[in-house]
Amino acid sequence: MRSIWNGAISFGLVSIPIKLVNATESHSVSFRQIHTEDGGRIRYRKVCELEDREVTQAEIGKAYEDADGSMIPITDEDLSQLPIPTARTIEIVAFVPEDRIDPLQMGSAYYLAASGAPAAKPYTLLREALKRSNRVAIAKFALRGRERLGMLRVVGDAIAMHGLLWPDEVRAPEGVAPEAGVTVRDQELDLADALMDTLGEIDLADLHDEYQEAVEEVIAAKAAGEKPPEAREEAAPGKVLDLMAALESSVRAARESRDGEEAGGPAEEAEVRSLPRRKTSSRAPKETGGKKSTSTATKKTAAKKAEPKKSTAKSAGAAKKTAAARSHAKGGDKKGTARSTARGGDKGAAKSTPKKTASRRRSA
Repeated sequence: MRSIWNGAISFGLVSIPIKLVNATESHSVSFRQIHTEDGGRIRYRKVCELEDREVTQAEIGKAYEDADGSMIPITDEDLSQLPIPTARTIEIVAFVPEDRIDPLQMGSAYYLAASGAPAAKPYTLLREALKRSNRVAIAKFALRGRERLGMLRVVGDAIAMHGLLWPDEVRAPEGVAPEAGVTVRDQELDLADALMDTLGEIDLADLHDEYQEAVEEVIAAKAAGEKPPEAREEAAPGKVLDLMAALESSVRAARESRDGEEAGGPAEEAEVRSLPRRKTSSRAPKETGGKKSTSTATKKTAAKKAEPKKSTAKSAGAAKKTAAARSHAKGGDKKGTARSTARGGDKGAAKSTPKKTASRRRSA
């Protein structure tokens, strides 16, 4: 990475030679201005108003425009001799907790690279001191013709510096919040919390610039002589009349979206989430004759199909026991009836035995 500024960090009586490099980069697609009729480039030329001619970069200097319109020339030598200690030095003035810094003040980010072998030891000392104290350093430095405020913090094994706005450069939020008093109910807050929980967290590394990708697709299509992709038609959002209904719909849509994403994920997560639905949909079997049915759905279906034809061996055995009990209770004059019942039961049992055996074979 190319350095944009060379200087030193002033840490008390310790001086750390460093190089300033940009910590961020822009991936936005840049365009050129053209003449729409013939596609010619549109260029800006620097012209002197007094001589009415184009001048080179070497002929251009700086000046301050006074209130009456007159120009006061300012040279680079004038700026280099400014009576400030931060012209080539990042001067640390304090160490504070990071939460003391208002994010509204934070601007451009830079990396501070150690310049040469002699800077390695003091650079490491400052980095480890910042780590152990859990604080950030507030510093002043001069860059691009003005003195600036910065915050130094540790990023991995490097020291980064965030340019800060001066406190008087941050506007107060006057006239931004609603002027009329608004009351928010607890139910609305509960739904808002539910929506936040449903949306959950996200890894910022998974986010990307979809607009840039779409622009690149258009450029590639036109370069290949193809028709650019058309935008998807999206339904216009309706007016929100009921905040509670809007929150409920948002929570429902977020849950459906999250369930759809999890359905395509690992099988273990889908199985764990389906268990509560199986538990609530099951029903306890009804009791018949003081006994609970333990057969599965397949056996129940088979039993129902077999009922219209003939009684099972179990039914025959039960009939035999019932007939014997009745015969014993009524006396000897009804022995013939009991015997005939028992014989009928034996025949039913004999007939049902092959079916029972066949049923066992099928289940095996």
